[in-house]
Amino acid sequence: MEGLVKLSFYSFTAATIALVAAALCYGVHAVGRVRVRRAALSTGTGTTVTAHAAEFGPGPVAAGRYATMLAWFGLAFQGLAILFRTLASKSAPSNMYEFSLIFVFAVVLIYLWFERSYGAKQLGAVVLPIAVGMAAYVWSLPVAMREVNPLIPALQNQPLMTAHVSLAIFAYASFAVSFGAAVLYLVAERRRVSWLPSPAMLDDIGYRAVTVGFPMMAGVLILGSVWAYQAWGTYWSWDPKETSALFLWLVYGVYLHTRSLRGWRGTRSAWILIFGFGAVLFTYYGNYFFGGLHAYGGV
Repeated sequence: MEGLVKLSFYSFTAATIALVAAALCYGVHAVGRVRVRRAALSTGTGTTVTAHAAEFGPGPVAAGRYATMLAWFGLAFQGLAILFRTLASKSAPSNMYEFSLIFVFAVVLIYLWFERSYGAKQLGAVVLPIAVGMAAYVWSLPVAMREVNPLIPALQNQPLMTAHVSLAIFAYASFAVSFGAAVLYLVAERRRVSWLPSPAMLDDIGYRAVTVGFPMMAGVLILGSVWAYQAWGTYWSWDPKETSALFLWLVYGVYLHTRSLRGWRGTRSAWILIFGFGAVLFTYYGNYFFGGLHAYGGV
């Protein structure tokens, strides 16, 4: 078991390196580069003057290709880290270390799916740093969390725990992609940068990401209630994690409602998505400040 834990950690280390490099390449591809043009101008006296003009243009195409390749490498290594960890623990994620490992994997996987569907590599300049930030958080956790410990009774319902936690992870990852689309939308709308995806495409990406994550979040609440009844004897106890998860689901419900029935598009919807991802982070980390029944291993 100790060997599998080490293999998991080494794989996570490789994944972190690949994802940091991918995030940098996505940033170079999205931000663009400055080209200096020289021109020779003739004056009325017959002399020639050399003029220089700076032009801001698209980033190198090669940076986008390397970014995608490195992101896939990072995804593969992160998948190995999760596989080895699962074989060692023989259980679903049970602490913040394991939960965050899978969150990194889910964010990259969902992002690459949307990149393949839309071809919008510039989106990676916002989404991949989220994965890198989560990886940095994993590195900051106590070393003791890397060890595999026996599960407490409330966490021993493996099928239900696996479904509940998996839905939460992939819902959060989908919302991370919608956040990235919203941020890039505001940039593209205000700056009119020609090489960024069109605002209409980014608005659609944000919407599609929410339609993936919203039903998953509903499943999290339903399965969580069933699990709560089995573990604590009540379907709902207004635990801080439960309450914030419900609030998070309602925020994205408001987004879908205003878009479908009120016809909201563009800037207003983008700000709701940004606020929604703030609610995701609060739900993810809120138990550090408020405690509650979900405080198992920091989860």
